[in-house]
Amino acid sequence: MIKVAIVDDKKKNRIILADKLRRNNLFDVKIEAANGEQFLEEMAALKFDERPEIVLMDLEMPVMDGIVTIAAGSSIYPGIKYVVLTIFDDDDKIFNAIKAGACGYLLKEESGEIIAEMLINLWKNGAGPISPSIAYKILQIIQQESVTKTSQGIQKVTNIFQLSEREKEILGSLCQGLEYKEIAEKLSISPNTVKKHVINIYDKLHVNNRAHALHIAYTKNLL
Repeated sequence: MIKVAIVDDKKKNRIILADKLRRNNLFDVKIEAANGEQFLEEMAALKFDERPEIVLMDLEMPVMDGIVTIAAGSSIYPGIKYVVLTIFDDDDKIFNAIKAGACGYLLKEESGEIIAEMLINLWKNGAGPISPSIAYKILQIIQQESVTKTSQGIQKVTNIFQLSEREKEILGSLCQGLEYKEIAEKLSISPNTVKKHVINIYDKLHVNNRAHALHIAYTKNLL
C-alpha cells in the first residue's frame, strides 16, 4: 500500500481527501495534520517503516505553512515525496514550493480519481504530478528567469526560513564546527547572545539540534 500524509489546516478538507484516497485500496493514510508543526511532530513519533511515502501539503496554514514544512521535512526526511495540493497557482508560491523541495503541484479542483492516479504514478515511476495549468506556469517562470540576480550576476534564491544576516553568520559558523565561545569571539558578541541567536535559528528551521540545522543549511543552500 502507498502510505500517505495529508497536511491541511481545514479539517473538512482533510476528511474529504482522506475519504477519496481510502476508496482506493492502494492508499493508507498515516497522518492527518492541521499544520506543518503537527506533521513534523507526528512524523517523529512514527517508526521508520510506518512513515508516509507521499505527503500532500497545503500551502496557507497557521503556525507553520506548507513551504517551510516542505523545506524542513525534505531535509530531515529526504526519501519522502512532497506534493503541493492547494488552491493557489501564483508564480511566487509555485517557485518557492519547488525550491523548498516539492516534487509535484496539484490544484484542489482536480478530481479525487485524478489525484489518486497521479499519486500512483509518482509511487510507481517517480513522475512528479503537476496540474496542466501549473505546468504552463512553470514553463513561464523558467522562460522569464524569475530567479532574481544580484549586481554581480549571481543568482539569489528566496530566503524560505527568513533568517537574518546575523543568524546566517552564526549558522555558517556552526557549520564550520565552532562552539558558542568561539563564535562569540569571532563576531565580537557575548556567548549568551550567540546562544539566543542559535535558539532563534532552531525555531525558524523547526529543529531542536545542531545536526538537523546543519543538514537543512546544506541541503537548502542557506549560507
